[in-house]
Amino acid sequence: MVGRERELRSGRPGGGLALAGGVVCVCLAAAGCSGAGEGASVQGADGGDPVAVLHRAADRLVAAGSAKARTAMQMASGGTRVTIRGEGVYDFEERLGRLKVRLPQDPAGSSEHRPITELLAPGALFMKNRGAGVPDDKWVRVETDSLSDGNLVTGGATDPFAAAEVLRGTRTARFVGRTELAGTKVRHYRGTADLGRAARGASEGNRKALAAAAEGFATAEVPFDAYLDDEGRIRKVRHRFSFANGRQDGTGTVDVASTTLLYDFGAAVRVRLPEDQDIYAGRIAEEPGEGAGAAGEGAGAAVDGKN
Repeated sequence: MVGRERELRSGRPGGGLALAGGVVCVCLAAAGCSGAGEGASVQGADGGDPVAVLHRAADRLVAAGSAKARTAMQMASGGTRVTIRGEGVYDFEERLGRLKVRLPQDPAGSSEHRPITELLAPGALFMKNRGAGVPDDKWVRVETDSLSDGNLVTGGATDPFAAAEVLRGTRTARFVGRTELAGTKVRHYRGTADLGRAARGASEGNRKALAAAAEGFATAEVPFDAYLDDEGRIRKVRHRFSFANGRQDGTGTVDVASTTLLYDFGAAVRVRLPEDQDIYAGRIAEEPGEGAGAAGEGAGAAVDGKN
């Protein structure tokens, strides 16, 4: 897939939230951080069995083709909260996306990080403007199967299709009610998904990553809120993850709320993956305040591009 450019132009109707392992740690450090059964569901206002509806939500996105996306990832540890935001486009048929991710300011508010460009592809994450010592014209590549969180958290934004495929692991869900989101009428569902089950039902590109997350998170159970339009497409999904801090002192866990918003279905998507010579093969230097879990260390991220 390297070097391939994908452009999608669709007339389909219905318009309208992983940096290499260090991003989560960098942001938290900069901010100063040291069962019910299968049948437990409620019929949802003409939408059918909530569990079944949520199992099909990822397929509905594939049928839609593409969408624009906004992401927000809020991390909390030791009473400190930071939020990373992203915006871009995603092709659900080809599993390719592009996001521009913005890190929060330093605690004093005096320094603003450059946005990080992320390209999402099956089994890989490419990042530009990631890490001290990486030339401006080079990309960092991470093999997502190597990440203990399955790239649901590491990059500061959850891959939109992976976010949808987490719902394939829905065990319990209930219909909360109808509401409106950005002018679109949606059904609100609340439930819990199991990452192990999600991995077993996921597409080939996400199966290993979700299985890694099932083992790597503090718990494989993921509470969520999902908002689906009348065509069964996800308009908004919010997952709540929990994982070990990974810092050298071994203290605490990090609670993460990852939100993905999808809109403008059928939007044109252009993603050109880097050529081998454009991928940085060196070590990423630690930035001030960055501890264990930096790229290529605690997360086990491969940044070589040859792997």
